[in-house]
Amino acid sequence: MPETPQSGMSASSVQAAHEIRVVVGRLRRRFRESYDTEGLTPTQTSVLSRLRRDGPSSASALAAAERVRPQSMAMTLGALDERGFIERRPDPDDRRRQLISVSEAGQAFLEDKQRAGEEWLSQALESGFTEEERQAILSSLALLDRLSDA
Repeated sequence: MPETPQSGMSASSVQAAHEIRVVVGRLRRRFRESYDTEGLTPTQTSVLSRLRRDGPSSASALAAAERVRPQSMAMTLGALDERGFIERRPDPDDRRRQLISVSEAGQAFLEDKQRAGEEWLSQALESGFTEEERQAILSSLALLDRLSDA
């Protein structure tokens, strides 16, 4: 836990910020442990998830969004392409560029990953928490959702 509050901030705000960061990090690790990544790196998984969420994109736009160099993105996309997780097609607005999207195999991988994570979490909530505690978690999630919009 942080030792002193930041200037002008309440101790509870600083403590909550710290605790949320720690818990979210632990939950992310547990989600990653709950499914087989099929050898994908975190960056490759992130790019695939971004394509699913945001839709088709160019390699340069993906590199900017992921904050990596274009050469690194080219390697990431090459690995995803080898597994058949992405598709490439000419950009209708600029035939020199390609638009990259998630393939059916990539979509299936992401759905399996999501399902495995939700199954792990559902089982953990069912076996380790009372109904009252689960309701408290649901209430807290509404606050965290509001926080994510801040």
